[in-house]
Amino acid sequence: MSDQTAAAPQSGDSLPGFFYALAAYLLWGFLPLYMKALAHVPPVEVIAHRILWSVPIALAILVATGRTADLKRALRTPKMLGMAAVTAAFVSVNWGIYVWAIGAGHALDAALGYYINPLFSILLGSVLLRERLNAAQWVAIGLAAIAVAILTWDAGQLPLVALGLTLTWGVYAFLKKWLPIGPNQGFTLEVLLLTPPALGYVIWLGARGESHFAQGVPYDTWLLVGTGFVTAIPLMLYANGAKWLKLSTIAIMQYIAPTMIFLTAVFIFGEPFGRAKMIAFPLIWAALVIYTGAMLLQAREARAMRRSAETAGAVGGK
Repeated sequence: MSDQTAAAPQSGDSLPGFFYALAAYLLWGFLPLYMKALAHVPPVEVIAHRILWSVPIALAILVATGRTADLKRALRTPKMLGMAAVTAAFVSVNWGIYVWAIGAGHALDAALGYYINPLFSILLGSVLLRERLNAAQWVAIGLAAIAVAILTWDAGQLPLVALGLTLTWGVYAFLKKWLPIGPNQGFTLEVLLLTPPALGYVIWLGARGESHFAQGVPYDTWLLVGTGFVTAIPLMLYANGAKWLKLSTIAIMQYIAPTMIFLTAVFIFGEPFGRAKMIAFPLIWAALVIYTGAMLLQAREARAMRRSAETAGAVGGK
């Protein structure tokens, strides 16, 4: 039984769903502190260990929840393997950009990328799915574009880290919707497909004497092992929490992690928050307020219409 069919999602919010999602976003919010501790390890090596140590955790969760049948079926389906290989490629690139950004002192750019992501997602839906955008959504996208233009003008180049994270995660999330398998099984399938190159790279590093794993520094070894937990656990918590929350609730909660990353970058890492960012970030925040407010209003109107239709149906059935 897949995650999607294990239980029918309810129309409202549930307390367990809220705490699952909250735990996921808080863990993602604290992730920069963990990755900063690994800043001396090359990003590709960190990504390889994130993949390798996620596999046993993901498999253990699937076995414990009795949801291995879909995974076995996917491993025998070439089309699904091909789709999962594409999503795995996008998520691994996203991880690589993120790890490099934190270690290189660009956590603010990472926060910006994840703030922009929901706006990019609605733009992607408009372009690829021909979804019509309302006036509020166009205003939000316009404000985000102005913010990116300001940062580009100030730096003399595009904010590549922020845009890279936005593009890779946005495309990953878009393609993931078309993967006909539950989110937990899908994540497990992705890391299984990434395991051969990750394992090969770790072995190659060890043979060259350049590995940071099991080389007499327990601190590095245990941090690399822990990357599996900080990668797999939040993703699986989120996947289960999202089933039991309304889309509008998830839309608001998704700003927890980038806000924590932003605060960490400014107040803990001491990254410079210059004049351009002082203009760009408030523009992004304003765009998100407009976007979220419009979505909540739309959701409330839809609920009112449903209640009206149900009342009319009840009256007509008497």
